[in-house]
Parts: sequence; C-alpha cells; structure tokens
Amino acid sequence: MNLVFLGPPGAGKGTQANLVTKQCGIPQISTGDILRSAVANQTPMGVKAKRYMDDGLLVPDDVVVGIVEERLSSDDCVVGFILDGFPRTVAQADALKVMLQGAGRSIEHVISFEVDHSVLLGRLTGRRMCRSCGRGFHVVFDPPAETGVCDGCGGELYQREDDREETIRRRLEVYDEQTAPLKSYYEAASLLRKIDALGTIESVQLAIQNIIASR
Repeated sequence: MNLVFLGPPGAGKGTQANLVTKQCGIPQISTGDILRSAVANQTPMGVKAKRYMDDGLLVPDDVVVGIVEERLSSDDCVVGFILDGFPRTVAQADALKVMLQGAGRSIEHVISFEVDHSVLLGRLTGRRMCRSCGRGFHVVFDPPAETGVCDGCGGELYQREDDREETIRRRLEVYDEQTAPLKSYYEAASLLRKIDALGTIESVQLAIQNIIASR
C-alpha cells in the first residue's frame, strides 16, 4: 500500500500516519526527517543536501527527490509507505511518478486532509512548549494545571515562533499556493481522496481505513 498524505500544518497528518503505520506495518516517511537523517548519515544525497543547507539555501528538487528515492529503496518500504510532506509541487509529483514507475510501483491513494484554515489557526496558535523539558500543551485542548507552568517539571511555557498567528498565516498561504495545483494533478489521475479532517481521531482514521480497504 503506497500512500501520499496531503494537508496543511495542523491537519493531523502525523497522528493519522502513525496509526496507519501501526495497523498496516508500513513506514511513515516525512521529508524533513529523512533529509536530516540523510545528512547525519552522510548518504550521497545527504552530502549534496548539506552543501545547500550550510549556505542557507533551499535544497533543490533533484536532491530532495534523490533522498526520497534512497529512503524508498529501504527494506521496510517493500510492503508500502506513507509519504508525508512530499511531494510539495507538481514537479516533485512528476519526479515521484517516474521514480516509482522505474521500480514497478505506483501511488494507490492520495489522501487530502480537508480542514478550514480558521480552525487550524486556533489549533496551532494555542500550542505551548516547556522551555525546560520540551513537553507540549495546548491552551484549549490540553491546558496545564497552572497557566504558563509545565505540569511535569514546573518550567516556563512559551509559544514557538512557528506557532505565532502571522507565521502560521504565511505557512498556510504557501501551502495553498503549492498544493492547489498538486490536488488538481492527482484528481486528474483519479488518485485524490478527500476526507474531513475536523472529526475525531477515530472518525478520521475510519475514513482512511475505508479508503485503504476500497482498493
């Protein structure tokens, strides 16, 4: 089972991918995670990526695609995978298609997590982190017993720069700019499956499992 998860920041892709991984035995592949791993392990593509990162430049598509290809060649991907955060553009989607065709494989479902941006702002701007132990909280969904204080170690809670409203609005704008054509691309290929990501964790997981079972 080869899946692509599409969705804006805060849509719950990571949580759902982790559940599918446990149930189906296929790995979740996050672009950010495998990029850092490739750099740390000094793989051929990781070495190339580090040159750009050290210069403060974006890692180009061909290197990102190469790192994904390295990861998909691993033994744990033989039975399938979940791509989370890749592809981000139509160019990357084309490269992924060619890569998989060369290996006799293909994407079976592209699951799009549909959620209103106003809801995402509430989810993301409410997150808080402990400066001391790194534990996460949410001012609405998982508040600390004492405002601004970590339940675990008593450390100060703070809002990350990435979770500030202006930063999140820009991230969502970038996502929309990149993903609108990507959704059209996969819809034209009859691979796009839209799900309502505003439900409970259980209801969203059920929707995903129904899609998987429909192949």
